[in-house]
Amino acid sequence: MTQMQYALKGTITKEMMQVATNEELAPEWICSEVAAGRITIPKNINHNFDAVGIGNGLRTKINANIGTSEKHCNQEEEIRKLDISIKYGADSIMDLSTGGDLQKILERVIKHSPVMVGTVPIYKVMANLLMENKTFSQMKPDDIFSEIERQAIMGVDFMTLHCGVTRNSLSFLKNDERILGIVSRGGSLLRRWMEKNNAENPLFEQYDRVLDICEKYDVTISLGDGLRPGAGADASDRGQFAELLILGELVDRARARGVQVIVEGPGHMPLDQIEMNIKLMKKICKQAPFYVLGPLTTDIAPGYDHIVGAIGGAIAAAAGVDFLCYLTPAEHLCLPDEEDVKQGVIASRIAAQSGDIVKGVKSAIRQNNAMSKARRDLNWEAMFNCAIDPEQARKRKSSSESADEDHCTMCGNLCAIKTDRDI
Repeated sequence: MTQMQYALKGTITKEMMQVATNEELAPEWICSEVAAGRITIPKNINHNFDAVGIGNGLRTKINANIGTSEKHCNQEEEIRKLDISIKYGADSIMDLSTGGDLQKILERVIKHSPVMVGTVPIYKVMANLLMENKTFSQMKPDDIFSEIERQAIMGVDFMTLHCGVTRNSLSFLKNDERILGIVSRGGSLLRRWMEKNNAENPLFEQYDRVLDICEKYDVTISLGDGLRPGAGADASDRGQFAELLILGELVDRARARGVQVIVEGPGHMPLDQIEMNIKLMKKICKQAPFYVLGPLTTDIAPGYDHIVGAIGGAIAAAAGVDFLCYLTPAEHLCLPDEEDVKQGVIASRIAAQSGDIVKGVKSAIRQNNAMSKARRDLNWEAMFNCAIDPEQARKRKSSSESADEDHCTMCGNLCAIKTDRDI
């Protein structure tokens, strides 16, 4: 049975208890929200780790993408990236590998990861076809379903599946020209397959088959936004919303089967459209947990897109987004290295913390207030302990000329806190 099926029966599982404890909430309330589909607990029956919840009333979760490419493939490096992601606060890992022995890499990630693991199965299908000197248009529907089940058996907890890229949703792109077209790898591959084969997307046409697999292993479906905007000017267009309407119907069908589901949202979007998009998605998809990449609020900052994503992510989290996918300084440029991964996770955690204060998440407010009290007391060790990156904070203070003093080199003896405290 899935977590949702247990919840619908009123059964509080071990995983629900773990989420309740971590979030400082009543297990009965967690159970009721899982039953309603407003909280998901992505945890494959074949993957053993401490469960984490995503959704209504919970702290905003962070995902870190790792994975090889055909241009750069080093399994040990990817495992180190996984460890760095966890160290700095990622709640989940997605293995997006496209180069090397993909089966072996995913096996190692699942075995090594103490948090939930996600994938995009269509990447493996495409890699297999390339190894056979075939094009993606030669994919058979059974290829994608076989890969979904193979990864479910391995223990993948959630999968991005682009079920909303359909003939209908694609038709809305034809008369609404975009600057950048389709930027989702899965979305672009499926569009090509559909046009070459004059056929409907098998993930949509045979959606019940997807549900069969996910129900069997309690895999959470992450409904991919294959028509998401890849440029700010393309945001909130007809294609994006046409896909969203289809995803709303697919959420209903998943819930009717007791299959857990989250919905993915746009990547590039101007600041003033973020809140509107989130409210619309929550309405259309009946408060399903929402997962976004960024959003990126400007397109002109390559090398600094982790900052751009944190700006959009903070606004998104405050408006109700439940799950943030990190961006690194390497976004749009190259495969991220280990330092990029660290910077990406930290930037997303800052965004999540900022949003959680607005949401009223107890742990976020408590940590924020603890830092303020430590600053009032000029208690540097307490400040370091409250910091998102204690190592960096301690390093900057210890390397300054005021390393052994209670004030910092910015204000020195003119420190306002000291002055105010001494009155």
